[in-house]
Amino acid sequence: MTSDLSLAELGQVIRRLQSKSRVRPPAVSAATLESALGGRVEETTAGSLLVVQRRFPLEHRHGQQSLARAHAMAPESVGLLARGEAAVADGRRLLYLDTETTGLAGGTGTYAFLVGVGFFDADGFEIRQFFMRDLDEEPALLAALEALFQRFDGVVTYNGSGFDLPLLETRFVLGRRRWPDDRLHLDLLNPARRLWSARLSDCRLRTIEQHVLRFTREEDLPGEFIPAVYFDYLRRKRPGQLPRVFEHNRHDILSLATLTGWVATALARAPDTEHHPEELVGLGRLWERADVERGLACYRMALERGLESPGRERVLLRLARRAKSLGQWDEAWTHWQAATRSRHAFDPRPWEEIAKLYEHRRRDFTAACAVVEEALVRARVHLVPERILGSFEHRLARLARRSRRQNPG
Repeated sequence: MTSDLSLAELGQVIRRLQSKSRVRPPAVSAATLESALGGRVEETTAGSLLVVQRRFPLEHRHGQQSLARAHAMAPESVGLLARGEAAVADGRRLLYLDTETTGLAGGTGTYAFLVGVGFFDADGFEIRQFFMRDLDEEPALLAALEALFQRFDGVVTYNGSGFDLPLLETRFVLGRRRWPDDRLHLDLLNPARRLWSARLSDCRLRTIEQHVLRFTREEDLPGEFIPAVYFDYLRRKRPGQLPRVFEHNRHDILSLATLTGWVATALARAPDTEHHPEELVGLGRLWERADVERGLACYRMALERGLESPGRERVLLRLARRAKSLGQWDEAWTHWQAATRSRHAFDPRPWEEIAKLYEHRRRDFTAACAVVEEALVRARVHLVPERILGSFEHRLARLARRSRRQNPG
């Protein structure tokens, strides 16, 4: 990881490094850099920069996933993934974006020296990568991005809410350009966490690629080394490892597009039996905001397909809460009862709900006492905090008094 530096400080570092060599490395011509990267110099309203373009047919497979799924996804799925934002009229009006930067901390001293974008057109998927050959080409990069943003309704990123978009917004503001904050933003990290956080060790894009897309990067340049590669280029003016940086960025964008297509297709088909129970739970959580019944159907299928603890208990409590809100007490009781059977942990909530049902709705204080007594036995086995034990003991004492008044004999 490289610390953030201002433009002036970066210039000083580069000059110091160059002064240590007796023979200053000769500047490499633009044609040499273009040849190494397979790009060309383009003019913008604010100067020139290097642009690398690649096209992929819709049938192109990234791992086991085709680009065609994202090309054909329904606007309804886009709206669900965008967490309630207004859906775009066409999924093809989305811009897939990823940045490579001089540091990972953000702030005004961090530059996005390479911005890659991907988008669909009539017959394929195009990736454009805008590269600053020197830091003074940032105005040209921002001008190119500003013109491109105007052509699309929304942006797709992976953790863009936490890094890419705030960084670009900062660069736009410093460059005295208006940031297009009216665009829909779909951050895939959020649905990825809902779908896979319970199964995978982490939800980094590279982990999702391997387990969901079945794509493995061969000899990929790790992201933490990318800032150093750019600083080396600035110092030597030689391509060095830059082609690997561009390849890394292209893989990120292809993963964004194919992963969006995977999730959108899964949403459109849910619930179905081809998905893992934990994925069905994630799909249910995504659907629940827009269509409660469809979300609940995903939860029920997850249970039918053997959802394991602790996800099983969480889903049972969700279903019980919904049944309770509708006054469906028998169904709620069934779900609470099932949730109490967990041997992995003790959750006081289903026990409390069953006790309250017996006490307040059925007026059966003896049965309520029995529930709380069993809950206390389970709670002590699991060494729960004293406050939980105290709550159950207080409830038991109150129920015992009511039971004695109800049955004085």
